[in-house]
Amino acid sequence: MKRGARLIAVFTVPAATLVGCGGGPPSSTTVTVTSTAPATSTAPVGQSGGSGPSWTMPNLVGMNLQDAQDAIQQLTNNDVFYTGSTDLTGQARNQLMDRNWQVCASTPAPGELFNKDTAIDFGVVRIDSEICP
Repeated sequence: MKRGARLIAVFTVPAATLVGCGGGPPSSTTVTVTSTAPATSTAPVGQSGGSGPSWTMPNLVGMNLQDAQDAIQQLTNNDVFYTGSTDLTGQARNQLMDRNWQVCASTPAPGELFNKDTAIDFGVVRIDSEICP
């Protein structure tokens, strides 16, 4: 990939995983994830030149937690592999089966820049029985 090129990833997600979807036949929606970072970076963290490439946080609200995590890994070419998650009901439940949880919010917020040192956290609720606050 040429330096300065943009990375674009497209995901098709079943509509049933999206917030506010009613009944009816299953359909899908497409989420496009774009990186504004250069394809290569030679500046190690902590040295002049910043902390390497940065990316724009995509809007992943409505996706299941596993797909949101996969989207971040694909967007960053696995430079950001770990993301956290928080139960938004206040019950402090662990997210053991990521596909059973729906993303309601993210930190950083959609549109904000992040790099490999940024702590990413998805606010989530159970898909089968809860709605986003």
